[in-house]
Amino acid sequence: MGFEAVPTDDSLVDPLPVEPLALVARWFAEARERSGQQNPDAMTIATVDDDGSPQARVVLCRGFDAEAGVFTFYTNRQSAKGRELAGQPRATAVFYWDSLSRQLRVSGAIGLAADEVSDAYFAGRPRASQIAAWASQQSAPVASRDALLHALDETAARFGGLEGETPVPRPPHWGGYCLHAERVECWVGSRGRAHDRARWQREPDGTSWSVERLQP
Repeated sequence: MGFEAVPTDDSLVDPLPVEPLALVARWFAEARERSGQQNPDAMTIATVDDDGSPQARVVLCRGFDAEAGVFTFYTNRQSAKGRELAGQPRATAVFYWDSLSRQLRVSGAIGLAADEVSDAYFAGRPRASQIAAWASQQSAPVASRDALLHALDETAARFGGLEGETPVPRPPHWGGYCLHAERVECWVGSRGRAHDRARWQREPDGTSWSVERLQP
């Protein structure tokens, strides 16, 4: 008995697409519709610190521009990842949808989202999250859990409370990042490690792509 084929609707069929972004958009839609995962937009962002050590953490992808190939996420720009991205503005993002047996890897340059984009996203966040963005010195040590909660309560009071109506503006140190896809790798699991795997690399002209199938 030979190796079981990957299901037709999931396989990276030959010939491979000349560009990956339409496939990525389809995978995102199917992850939201079919994966059953609580956070199908969760992605691991890997950066490099000043010592050259890789660092990684999970954030939420809050936007994907399929035409430009840009993935957007938001965070405190004074956090550890914010400082790392300021020093080395490149990153890799990894999505894994276990129930679909799919993995997506994206690498490229990082830029800051426009202020108006960050403002619009922040305005739509829950009020408690807006207040926490002001109160938390993300990645910095804190004396205790009680000290953190006290800082949150003090900040909430400054903005009229958790149930207040005073708008909470976006902190100047908080905003969006845009990962500009230069390399995209798609992986589909299969029986006996006969996984389906392909990688696209953006060409120097910035518009066309090269593509190759990879061994698992």
